[in-house]
Amino acid sequence: MKPRMFATARQMETWAHGWEIWDLFGGVRPASDRIYNVATIGVRTFGWTFVNRGAELPGPAPRVELTSPSGQLWTWNDDNAHDCVRGSAVEFCQVVTQVRNVADTSLTVDGPIARQWMAIAQCFAGPPADPPLPGTRVPH
Repeated sequence: MKPRMFATARQMETWAHGWEIWDLFGGVRPASDRIYNVATIGVRTFGWTFVNRGAELPGPAPRVELTSPSGQLWTWNDDNAHDCVRGSAVEFCQVVTQVRNVADTSLTVDGPIARQWMAIAQCFAGPPADPPLPGTRVPH
């Protein structure tokens, strides 16, 4: 792992584990555009999600259109993609780090490839892990 990706991965892990603490204490976590790196690693690990599970890639990576905490639009992948994930950057980051089940977010997930990805998204290293069951990791 190159130094930049190593640093980004540590940021992603710290951010994700921080949510566990905020959830435990029932707090409202402030959000900032500093999560751009977490969103980027989430998008870049589309293929990893499937390879890590020994599965074939279901097709090209979906388009991802996220609204940052400051209101900016962040986009990744082909704008002609038939599959797309749209919504809050924070919620996307929660899903790809497995802090939340996609069913517990307001993300719009269009197309079979996007739905398959978001159901098992995993941007962190290690063996395949399943996201939390719906309703089990929602704020109190």
